[in-house]
Parts: sequence; structure tokens; C-alpha cells
Amino acid sequence: MSSSRIIYYYQTLVGLEPLLNLDIPPCTHIILSAFHFGTNPDGSPYIHLNDYPPDDRRFTECWQQLNTLSTRGVTILIMLGGAGGAYSNLFKDDNSYKNYYNMLRNTIKTYEIIKGIDLDIEEYVKLDDIKKLMQDLHDDFGNEFIMTMAPLGSSLQNDTTGMGGFIYKDLYNSPQGQYISWFNGQFYGSYTKDDIEQVVKNGYPVDMIVMGMISSQFPSTESFSDCLITLLEIKEKYPNFGGVDVWEYFNSPPGIIKDPSLWGHVIYKLFNLPIQD
Repeated sequence: MSSSRIIYYYQTLVGLEPLLNLDIPPCTHIILSAFHFGTNPDGSPYIHLNDYPPDDRRFTECWQQLNTLSTRGVTILIMLGGAGGAYSNLFKDDNSYKNYYNMLRNTIKTYEIIKGIDLDIEEYVKLDDIKKLMQDLHDDFGNEFIMTMAPLGSSLQNDTTGMGGFIYKDLYNSPQGQYISWFNGQFYGSYTKDDIEQVVKNGYPVDMIVMGMISSQFPSTESFSDCLITLLEIKEKYPNFGGVDVWEYFNSPPGIIKDPSLWGHVIYKLFNLPIQD
């Protein structure tokens, strides 16, 4: 059986019934998105899942469904950052870091199904600040805690500054780089076998590379079929290829029926086809 990861990002909380109706869900991970930091009108700090506190009753069903899926073998992570930001508030000053980090740590401890965090950095940060965050997370949650990152594919293909303003290779080669479980690369502009080959040639282990797609990238069954051919070619060349993720669950391709679990089924079947000699 393939060890490649099949990952849904889950932000538009439409309900996970299509996965819950299956005894064995086809995905390996779900990344609940997105967590942010900010200040209330009275100036007090907050941590939000999208626009509300994680314990808001509007999320009760979401947490319950994720808990059920975790009992069926799906690993649950949370995403910090993304387009909505988080890191500028977190690293504003020492006091801000202390307050926001404590909120993040307490959230992870409160929801025991959270087994890791995806650091999606889309705003300028100092590399040393990211190292500190990663070290603190490791110190608090140990070696089993999953830490992933979500750089642009180009930031893995070339050692140039990415959306966070730092070079990922510098982080990867640092002591904290050993804490990176894998990269959820955003290959939204191009999705080819050559894209992965460039990452491997740049020195990253292929089993650490998850090839991320965005739903709008494959608007038709024909374009999604081309994507599957690409993935099959990658899997045949790299049997230990790290896997695939999709942003995001609710409108996952191929989109011919309103069943997001179909994407997982298709990817699972493809990854478990016998490799041709």
C-alpha cells in the first residue's frame, strides 16, 4: 500500500459527511484552516479560527466530525496563517509573542485531536522568529508533533526568497529544519513532473514533498485527467513521493458531483496502482 499522503485543506466548513459515511476515509490528513491572531476592540489579543474563537458554538459540529474521522485513522492538523496573516501580530514584540503563542499552545492542548500544525507564511517574517516558533512548538509537544510548511513550489525549486521573505533552504539546513515533517508545496501555477524533478534536484527529499493543487486549477474533467496522468508519472518515477493536497475540500476536483470525497478516492486509487516495470 502506498505511503503517500492524501490531504484535504478544510476551511469552508460545509460538513464532512461524505467522508464520515465511509468506514475507511480515503484521505490521510485534514488540515483545518485557518488560524489567525489579532486584537479585539478593547485591545485584548485573540486567536481565531477564520473569524471566530475556536470554541465558538458554530464550530461544535466541525470538531465533532474531525474527532470521528481521527478515530478512523485520519490525522488532524491546523493551519496557521495563509492569506489572512497571523505572523506579523505574533512576532510584533516579545509580549505579543508570549500572549499569542500561549493561546496557540492552549488551543492545541484543548483539542487533543490536533496532531500538528501547518505553517503557511504569506507575510514577511524574520527567519530567526520562525526558528523560535518551531523550537518552542517542538519543546512543548515533542518529536511526534507534526510540523509542515506551505511554500510556493518555486521556493522549493530555487533558493530565492519566498512569500515570507526568507529562503527555505536556509531554514531546512538549520537545527530547526529537522522538525519539518514535510512541505505542502503550492504548485498552483504549474503542475508537472518537471516541477517535482526541479525540487529534487535542488536537494529536497522527494518523500518530504506534497504536491499541492488548488481546485480552480482543474476546472474540467479533462484537465483533472491530465493532472492524474502527471501524478501517475511522478509516482512511477518516485515510489516514495510525498503525496498530494488540495485547497480546498468543498470544491475538490473533478467536481462532476457534489461529493468532495471523490477526489480522495481517485487519488487513493491512483497511488495504489501497481507500479509498472
